[in-house]
Amino acid sequence: MRNVGFVCAPWQRTMLADRTGESDLIFRDGCFYLHATVDTDAPQQLVPADDPTGWLGVDLGIVNLAVTTADDPAELDVRWSGGAVTARRKKNGTIRSALQKVGTRSAKRTLKKRRRKETRYATDINHQLSKTIVAQAQRTGQGIAVEDLSGIRDRVRLARRQRQQLHSWAYAQLRDQITYKAHAAGVPVQVINPRNTRKTCHHCDTANRHSQALFRCRGCGWTGHADHNAAANIAALGHTNYRAAQSTVPKAATPLTASENVSSKPASFRTG
Repeated sequence: MRNVGFVCAPWQRTMLADRTGESDLIFRDGCFYLHATVDTDAPQQLVPADDPTGWLGVDLGIVNLAVTTADDPAELDVRWSGGAVTARRKKNGTIRSALQKVGTRSAKRTLKKRRRKETRYATDINHQLSKTIVAQAQRTGQGIAVEDLSGIRDRVRLARRQRQQLHSWAYAQLRDQITYKAHAAGVPVQVINPRNTRKTCHHCDTANRHSQALFRCRGCGWTGHADHNAAANIAALGHTNYRAAQSTVPKAATPLTASENVSSKPASFRTG
């Protein structure tokens, strides 16, 4: 289809005119939407400090959706808590069950609308979290180390009341949003295997966790928020993996000077 008219903001029209990309024409609920993507140059990637504090560790969870090493433990219940999100999902689940029992055409139409609304709500929360995390790392000149929760639904055994909380939140979507926003901002990202990051003390590597929120190490006596401890372990692993990857990158050979070129020739080619 050519010469399709559409409405957009002036800055969007300028971006579409200056860059190349692809577009998809979507028909949804009686309306057409144009999804346009453009190609842009990635900024120069910053280099984190040569120590573990140069990385922002991100621990993902249910009680706290995301905890970073830069967060204040006293503000976790207000800033990153998943309590409001959990309450919203429980309310949506109750309404969904009631509509499914009715089973009429009107109830099915309402279910379809609410399903999209719930998806948009979760996506919006993930966008807010990822935007804040990337901005925090960019402002402090740090890289981002985030745990990889792929396959967690198959590995973890939970109580019945916790299964819905774990299965209904898009942790992979949050990680993907952090990754592409960090790439656009020039912030390096390391995806870390979270094995034992919640059990191990980030000071002395002793495995001990007192409760869900409290970590009390028997080895060195360090006491603090368990999610903060996990974020610190993730940050340290991000630093280690990044340095290991950098050490395997081949370095360019130093060009030889004219005198070095002459002296390095075989004797049979020398003159004078």
